[in-house]
Amino acid sequence: MRFIIQRVSEADVTVDGNVIGKIGKGFMVLIGVSDADDTAVADKVVKKMLGLRIFSDSEGKTNLSLKDVGGELLLISQFTLYANCKKGNRPSFIEAGGPEHAEKLYDYIVDKCRAEVERVETGNFGAHMDVRLTNDGPFTIILDSDKL
Repeated sequence: MRFIIQRVSEADVTVDGNVIGKIGKGFMVLIGVSDADDTAVADKVVKKMLGLRIFSDSEGKTNLSLKDVGGELLLISQFTLYANCKKGNRPSFIEAGGPEHAEKLYDYIVDKCRAEVERVETGNFGAHMDVRLTNDGPFTIILDSDKL
């Protein structure tokens, strides 16, 4: 499982010209799932993400978590996080989880986050989405379950 976490001052996702998810201060998270992933892996990655202390405290040190600052989440499914670019110039996506498996885990992750965070917005699984964000910092963290 792979999460690309961007600390944002605002972010939104649009499908067919309609904004379907919008947040203020928080994390915009791109989520990639492989077929090897399960709920135990999701639990581990979500726990790590929610515990990240990457917001500034009163002394300007990155010492506060999403919950500490009342931050919001925008969760976007993105199978392309499993692109394999070793051969040629056209990426292969065979390492990405199948759509049915990936959508179940994505929904599980969304539910898990909603149990912990007051405002959680989402994209539309499998849809073509336009994602806008203002990266605060910039601050971007990559969480890969194989490296946790």
